[in-house]
Amino acid sequence: MHFNQTNLQKKNILVVDDTPDNLRLLSAMLTAQGFEVRKALNGRMALTACQMVLPDVILLDINMPEMNGYQVCQQLKADDKTCEVPVIFISALDDVVDKVKAFDVGGVDYIAKPFHGAEVVLRIENQINLRLLQVKLQEKNFLLQQALDNLKAAQVKQIQNEKMVALGQLVAGLAHEINNPISFIYGNLKYAGEYVQELVNMIEVYQQEYPKPTPKIQQIAKNIDLNFIIKDLQKLIGAMYRGSDRIREIVQALQHFSRHDEAEMKPVNIHEDIENTLVMLQHRLRETADRPAIVLVKDYSNLPLVSCYASELNQVFMHLLNNAIDAIEERVGNQSSTDGIEEGVGNGEWGVGNQSSTPQIRIHTEVTDLNMVKIAIADNGTGIEESLRSRLFDPFFTTKRVGKGSGLGLSISYQIIVQKHRGNITCTSSGGQGAEFAIEIPIEQPEP
Repeated sequence: MHFNQTNLQKKNILVVDDTPDNLRLLSAMLTAQGFEVRKALNGRMALTACQMVLPDVILLDINMPEMNGYQVCQQLKADDKTCEVPVIFISALDDVVDKVKAFDVGGVDYIAKPFHGAEVVLRIENQINLRLLQVKLQEKNFLLQQALDNLKAAQVKQIQNEKMVALGQLVAGLAHEINNPISFIYGNLKYAGEYVQELVNMIEVYQQEYPKPTPKIQQIAKNIDLNFIIKDLQKLIGAMYRGSDRIREIVQALQHFSRHDEAEMKPVNIHEDIENTLVMLQHRLRETADRPAIVLVKDYSNLPLVSCYASELNQVFMHLLNNAIDAIEERVGNQSSTDGIEEGVGNGEWGVGNQSSTPQIRIHTEVTDLNMVKIAIADNGTGIEESLRSRLFDPFFTTKRVGKGSGLGLSISYQIIVQKHRGNITCTSSGGQGAEFAIEIPIEQPEP
């Protein structure tokens, strides 16, 4: 009986048997059916043969000296290279216990001696066809997983774009609305100061020309403390100038942060973008009822302008700094529930692993030997367990409490840094020892 070899495509069969007569019989029988047959007299030779050329099916005798068929099969299944190869056991012992053990160690079929040629070939052909179907199923599963990953990535990108557009529009709109009245106030403060000074001069002239005012004027001057008002007016005007100027700086930072009309890649001052992002987070860095103010340690190197998508890079800074603040607040919350928070700043060198009692975030920048700009943002918060770090950049994965985080921030950051800027983003941490996220992006983006 000759089986169709069109679908089998000269399949490779490894026959393992310590009896040479059995090897010759099986080899002749299978070769006649169009199979390519290799032979091994013991388990060690069989394992070596599998490493040299991976067979499509293994016919494995159970009763062999030194290493029996069960042991050989266990080693085959323990090796990633050979674990998927179908193993058909052969034995003269047609015993139920042997069959059960054969399947327990990973065998897919069982043939009893003496051999029936048609049965042997049919069983081999069935296993080959099953393996082909399994491979096709694995390929389809891989394609489905790939499609799912692409869908998730597309969802994350869409959410990112929507968030960035919405935030950019909101910030740009707020900055525009605040800019108009503050410009009016700032512009008129100069004239208000001049007018006040002229009125003060006028009062001083009156005091010189009429050194003895009426009792009513004397009483009013005493009630309002005229001398103090005259001295303090200039201080008030100066404070108003400084306050207005600070509001203008904040508005400018908001406009730079949103970069609403700057979607193209352009040279950017990284430190300026970090500072603009910090302005947005001032309210979270201040002292609260539960913790002291978060200390910012800025270790800036001299950086060149970096070619990047400024608005999107700002989003990364925002995500990483927000996460650092969240980690610090979680650590402070954990401490306050046990021994409270001590006051004072630690004097030792600060970095990942320093559990100083004062909340700290360190921002370090440098140019690397590979002509990349590195921005490292480290905190002395709760840290991240090693078992979780491999999943940090997966979409929708979060280590935060339910309702605290969406699991999109780091995934979006990964897309922006790795996929869009062709850089790297890594995390160094351990549980309870703080965390550091390091970004590296090329100074000049290569041509696509």
